[in-house]
Amino acid sequence: MHQETIYVAITGTKHYYRTDFLKPGQLIHLKKDPDNMHDQEAIRAEITPIGTIGYVANSTHSVPKGCWSAGRIYDRFEEHATGVVRFVVKDLAIVEVNRNWHELYLVYKTGDNSLIMSD
Repeated sequence: MHQETIYVAITGTKHYYRTDFLKPGQLIHLKKDPDNMHDQEAIRAEITPIGTIGYVANSTHSVPKGCWSAGRIYDRFEEHATGVVRFVVKDLAIVEVNRNWHELYLVYKTGDNSLIMSD
């Protein structure tokens, strides 16, 4: 069965860190924000270890052609999905979403056989 490719736009970046540091290939964590008082279907975009960098566009004025809105993908994952930056255009990033991708960090000390893992 073919899985449809889903793209979303990350907007509101000017309220956080802008888009200057974003590059194609970077992982973005998409997390539902049920306590958001402005949008019941808000999905926050985060980068480890920076934190929030914006939100998935959810308005007819902010969702570019070919992208899905936050409302359209909200019920497609439980609490968290991961995406990869594909394009950065002015003050928004286009992200390919895949709920099966995960980020894992490994930290180890040279000469020590123990690992510290964090996800």
